[in-house]
Amino acid sequence: MARVKICGLNDPPGVEAAISAGADWIGFVFFPPSPRFVTPARARELTAPHPGGPPRVGLFVNPTESAIAEALADVHLDILQLYGTPETVAAMRARFGRPVWRAAGVAAATDLPTAMDGADALLIEAKPPPNATRPGGNAVSFDWTLTQNWTPPGPWVLAGGLDPTNVGAAIRQSGARSVDVSSGVERAKGVKDPDLIRDFVRNAWAA
Repeated sequence: MARVKICGLNDPPGVEAAISAGADWIGFVFFPPSPRFVTPARARELTAPHPGGPPRVGLFVNPTESAIAEALADVHLDILQLYGTPETVAAMRARFGRPVWRAAGVAAATDLPTAMDGADALLIEAKPPPNATRPGGNAVSFDWTLTQNWTPPGPWVLAGGLDPTNVGAAIRQSGARSVDVSSGVERAKGVKDPDLIRDFVRNAWAA
């Protein structure tokens, strides 16, 4: 079965739906321009009722060491998901001793990473549109068949433009064993829909 990450959680119903549906990871966005932004303190409040829940992933964009240190002082995170240079990824992994996922934008086969560059996993998604204010989470997909002949340098997660109706096709066409969804399980921008979360997990597993 494909493994599933539900990202951008920001309210109790969403967190509870992700956990009860069997998500393998739950994600929180610590990037203010995102409509899914939460503070570390809010993430702590949301996860406190679920001490035995799935691993928690914190998403950061070009973070400083102090920003991550401050977040970790407020909330326990099992994994750091970073938008940044390979040097940043390696430095944060060494500094905080947690697994790091590095995001990589793809528009053509030549964009697919050939090295982990210090990351424990790669998050593969479409490059952001020209007018985007965020490096990821733009509900944009790329040609999933691009990864069919790719030899990944390590574990990877497919993201971008996924929803309950297309996740099965995405898994079959890309060969992904793990998928990440955020806006595709929302009923309005930044508002998670528990039913869509459950449908997404079920359809990903069925693929």
